[in-house]
Amino acid sequence: MEFSFSRRDITRPLKQPNRLIQRTTEQTVLASWSHLQDQFDNLEKHTQWGIDVLEKYIKFVKERTEIELSYAKQLRNLSKKYQPKKNSKEEEEYRYTSTKAFLATLNEMNDYAGQHEVISENMTSLITGELTRYVQELKQERKSHFHDGRKAQQHIETCWKQLEASKRRFERDCKEADRAQQYFEKMDADINVTKADVEKARQQAQLRHQMAEDSKAEYCSTLQKFNSEQHDHYYTHIPNIFQKIQEMEERRIVRIGESMKTFAEVDRQVIPIIGKCLDEITKAAESIDHKNDSQMVIEAFKSGFEPPGDVDFEDFTQPMKRTVSESSLSNSRGDGKSEPKFGGKSKGKLWPFIKKNKLSLKLGAGPEDFSNLPPEQRRKKLQQKVDELNKDIQKEMDQRDALTKMKDVYIKNPQMGDPASVDHRLAELGQNIEKLRLEVQKFEGWLAEVEGRLPMRTEQARRQSGLYEAQNTSAVNSCAQDRESSPDGSYTEEQSQETEMKVPATDFDDEFDDEEPLPTIGTCKALYTFEGQNEGTISVAEGEMLYVIEEDKGDGWTRIRRNEDEEGYVPTSYVEVYLDKNAKDVYKSLQKISE
Repeated sequence: MEFSFSRRDITRPLKQPNRLIQRTTEQTVLASWSHLQDQFDNLEKHTQWGIDVLEKYIKFVKERTEIELSYAKQLRNLSKKYQPKKNSKEEEEYRYTSTKAFLATLNEMNDYAGQHEVISENMTSLITGELTRYVQELKQERKSHFHDGRKAQQHIETCWKQLEASKRRFERDCKEADRAQQYFEKMDADINVTKADVEKARQQAQLRHQMAEDSKAEYCSTLQKFNSEQHDHYYTHIPNIFQKIQEMEERRIVRIGESMKTFAEVDRQVIPIIGKCLDEITKAAESIDHKNDSQMVIEAFKSGFEPPGDVDFEDFTQPMKRTVSESSLSNSRGDGKSEPKFGGKSKGKLWPFIKKNKLSLKLGAGPEDFSNLPPEQRRKKLQQKVDELNKDIQKEMDQRDALTKMKDVYIKNPQMGDPASVDHRLAELGQNIEKLRLEVQKFEGWLAEVEGRLPMRTEQARRQSGLYEAQNTSAVNSCAQDRESSPDGSYTEEQSQETEMKVPATDFDDEFDDEEPLPTIGTCKALYTFEGQNEGTISVAEGEMLYVIEEDKGDGWTRIRRNEDEEGYVPTSYVEVYLDKNAKDVYKSLQKISE
């Protein structure tokens, strides 16, 4: 019994797929990544490269946000650096239109910096944060897909190994069956072999043929199963996995494109606001008025003095005593030489509104009534002081009204508070208001004098202001007509040196030039805390003991000293004075001598 086997029976698939369906499927595969089924490793590298690109873009945006924040911080610091300092001379310079425009530019640059901070915040929240979370999700999804791909690959490789094992076993059994058939034929042809041996060889050949048939059936079954698994692998499982990988990669590409659009939109959203900032800078620049600034310079430095008159002719040709003009410069020089100073000293003096005596330096500024300034500047300072005092009065009155209302509420509703608890504060506010009103009257008197509403200042006003009481009018007029004065009304150091030869020296001036510390005439105890914020005043704390160096002269102020370097005026009602009788008598004697 012979068995003949054809190779076509072994290798030919048991079931052929429809050619039309196969062609359609191939076209579909060509439109996707499924035709890259043999490029599994390359696709794995490519998707990893895509994630690296996304992370690189995240890093780029993050560095951009850091640059924006740093730029905004530097802009803010720059704007703050050039802002005028409060309560300084620099702040006064910002009343001109050009400096106001510069200040507006600084403020707009501060807003400009804020828009760069907005860019940084939006990029961080809309791009960096979102993409960072998306990258983590993408890595997990990629890991899952390639795990499924490797699992499918391992499964098809296992099926292939099973097929190869079944094929080798079928081949081995076929060869064994051929040898058994040949051996049987050989035994059957040999006349010397017994019938029992021939029968045994025949049975052995039949057994081998049966084993070959069983191996063939098993091999056919395994082959059919493998072909089915292979078809599903290459046309179902792998295409599905690769399709998911392709969709994942395409989503990554779309996502990075959307992030780039957001990157541009974040900048575009702040462009209108940045444009407004630049428009405001342009508007500020266009608001600069050179004529107005020039007028403000005139108002700031206008002295109010008239230019000096003509110098009279002095005839030196006469042999007799020459006539000296009453308005000549030599007259003031001669007066200065012929009138010796008290104490044998001869020092020239500056104009009253230029001279900075030691007292004013010690107290921190010039006289209280600003008599060291030219008339026009003095008028402005006095008006400013009156306005400030009126504002302070209004504040105190507002506080008093509020406390009065509170007291009324306490009276109507005793459970809410004790009405007597606000009496002390009300009394204190009343005293403050009265003192401020006296101050306003004092400054308004000086202001009226400057504006010509009063004929002459009283002796009391002179004492309050600290003017040079012994200064004669002729010396001031001579200084006003000095030919060394500059035409614009400014007073230079050279002019002051010239005036030293023109202004007669007085005992009053010498008193300030060589001022000795005033003797102590008693002590005092502070009844209330006083914040000495004005020039010439001194701060005291409640219960503090200090030295009295000058009594109240009727203006409501007492001059005290804390130590050698700290002295000033405090309201008389704020202290309880204990005068030393002997020292007071000595002090009055000195006052009479000086007068």
